Amino acid sequence: MSNGSRSSIITFEEGWNEIRTNAIDRLEDILDNGLRETKGNMFGNKDYIKVYTLCYDMCTQRSPYNHSRELYQRHGETIEHYLTQNVLPSIRSKVPQGGTILLNELQFRWSNHQVMNKWMTKFFNYLDRFYVKHHSLPTLNQAGLKQFKERIYEEIKRDGTRAIIGLIDQEREGSMVDKTLIKKIVELYENIGMGNLDSYINDLETPLLDATREYYAKKREEWIVADSTPEYMVKAEKVLIDEKNRVHDYLNPASEGKLLRVVEEEILEKVEMILLEKEGSGCRVLLANDKSEDLQRMFRLYSRLENGLQPIASIVENFICDMGNEIVQQRQSRLDSGEKDNNDDPAFVKALLSLHDKYLGVIKTDFSGHSIFQKALKDAFVEFVNKNVGSYTNAEFMSTYCDRILKSGGEKLSESEVDENLEKVVQLFSYLTEKDLFADIYRNQLAKRLLNGRSASNDAEKVMISKLKMQCGTHFTSKMEGMLSDLAVGADQKGEFDEQMKQHDCKIDFSVQVLTTGFWPTYKSPSITIPDEMSQCMNVFKTWHDKRHQQRKLSWVFSLGNATVRATFGKKTYDLTVTTLQAIALNAMNDGKTKTYEELKEELNLEDNVLKPLMHSLCCGKYKVVLKSPASNKINSSDSFQANSKFTSNMRKIRIPMASLDPSHNAKKVEEDRNHAIEASIVRTMKARKTLKHQQLQAEVLSQLAFFKPNPRVIKKRIESLIDREYLERSAEDSQVYNYLA
Repeated sequence: MSNGSRSSIITFEEGWNEIRTNAIDRLEDILDNGLRETKGNMFGNKDYIKVYTLCYDMCTQRSPYNHSRELYQRHGETIEHYLTQNVLPSIRSKVPQGGTILLNELQFRWSNHQVMNKWMTKFFNYLDRFYVKHHSLPTLNQAGLKQFKERIYEEIKRDGTRAIIGLIDQEREGSMVDKTLIKKIVELYENIGMGNLDSYINDLETPLLDATREYYAKKREEWIVADSTPEYMVKAEKVLIDEKNRVHDYLNPASEGKLLRVVEEEILEKVEMILLEKEGSGCRVLLANDKSEDLQRMFRLYSRLENGLQPIASIVENFICDMGNEIVQQRQSRLDSGEKDNNDDPAFVKALLSLHDKYLGVIKTDFSGHSIFQKALKDAFVEFVNKNVGSYTNAEFMSTYCDRILKSGGEKLSESEVDENLEKVVQLFSYLTEKDLFADIYRNQLAKRLLNGRSASNDAEKVMISKLKMQCGTHFTSKMEGMLSDLAVGADQKGEFDEQMKQHDCKIDFSVQVLTTGFWPTYKSPSITIPDEMSQCMNVFKTWHDKRHQQRKLSWVFSLGNATVRATFGKKTYDLTVTTLQAIALNAMNDGKTKTYEELKEELNLEDNVLKPLMHSLCCGKYKVVLKSPASNKINSSDSFQANSKFTSNMRKIRIPMASLDPSHNAKKVEEDRNHAIEASIVRTMKARKTLKHQQLQAEVLSQLAFFKPNPRVIKKRIESLIDREYLERSAEDSQVYNYLA
């Protein structure tokens, strides 16, 4: 086309004047006066092809008539001239007015420049394809942007930034602003970087962050004086949402984290303790008044900060600790006022359970179950759950509360309520440092329920043991599971023994429960003179049992047995549910004669520490089936006894309880078990390490012992014992270092 339309050489001035007339002058006139009227159709195809072809011809002529260099240079000069002569004076005139007027002018001129740059690039496109690539020069588009940056942007950027920040501050104060205008100016800052955000970051984002910090520092000082903690947090949350939306509306997404961080530092981090401890509305007040919504907002806000939750968790821990100590103190006050101390205090345990239930819910709901608050709850409960008041430990109170739930005639609860209560008790139990003591007491009480037929539900017993097993492991519950297993095996063997009994002329119904020594607690087994009828049945069982289990040795524990005695007082007959010892004592009184204490002692072959509580249960309890002389509530060796022929009761079946001959737990055995556990841990650690310093060994032992927390002095004592028994030795160089002896 070019060869067909032009056969002569085109000089640079001739060609440039034609380009100037047909393209550039026309383009500048449209930009200054009538861009909107063109409706985007500034140059038709014919006009555009004419200018492009002329540029092409000027660039493809042979040297020295190839004008590529001159055209590239003149392209830049043309844009520079237009910017300095037309654009810059117009923008400068709007600087004093600032704000929206300045930004509108800047946006208008930037939009025009983009149009100009586009058409200038299209007209001189052949330069981009060959000359620019060959000489590694900026593309025409880059050169045009660079001109705008150097001639306009560098001079006006500070005023433009001030205007943008001013509009943003107006919006923060509640005024309506032109978000579209701000967005377009922000795009100018982004595009002027030509592929990176350096200009945006240095010239707009950094000043904006500084201005934002200053703005919210002032707001913080106003709000902290005028507002309560909940009111302040409502404003803070709204501000953070607004700032996030602001970034979404017209700022670069990369600014979101930086902008929010500045706001968080100013309105949250710098006043955290002031807000949390604010009188009348701080964190403790919110907890005390169950302000769930405000606590949730507090958690949401301060979870944004790296270490924002720790101060809140500390306050929560101290608050729960104070609440728990108050419950402990209330129990102390009851004892101080004269209330009798015993191992059954359901009100105390229920208060602890209620407190735990409440604040476990607060942690889950208001603090999203965050681990730092779970730890705060745990540390608080460990603090006061292990504060024992009175003669009994909290471990015993918890175990006795379980006993009330699980035994018949205890707490009146449905199956689901039993399970729920047991779950709560196990949660509370997890905070005990004396778990081994709980286990010993619980095992004793479980044994009584099982052997006395007082367990309300075998399934509930299994559920409780499984919960303890999940909490502490198989070793913790193995003996309890063995106890249940013994009863299950005994039930299977009962039918077989009953058949054996039919072959003998026994005058009483007789059954035996065989217990495995290792599983069950150790009981007193007083040697008592057995009635002939009972002795005969025992011999039958022993013969039958020895044939089945030749390797086992039977040992009778009469203090655990039960009996139903048919008793006749006057014309009325009663069924008395008593222990085996009580039944033998009643049998001794069967002849109606009066017997002295010494006569009974000789006849029954019992020691004072057994006979006295035994006769006390028959003479001084609710049902006085035996009369003592002289009448009193204390058994003396000078007393005499006689069956109460005038005894009457409205009930035909009567249960006569007897005080246990065994304590709720064996403190000495618990202490021995602890010593064994400490020594085992020491030996296990030293066998693996061979040589250790005292402090390291002590720390290792403490970390391994899960069921109790020994005093460091006890650990040292056990180390000394192991040294004496030549399991360990002290290092010759350092007395604080121990060596393992294989």
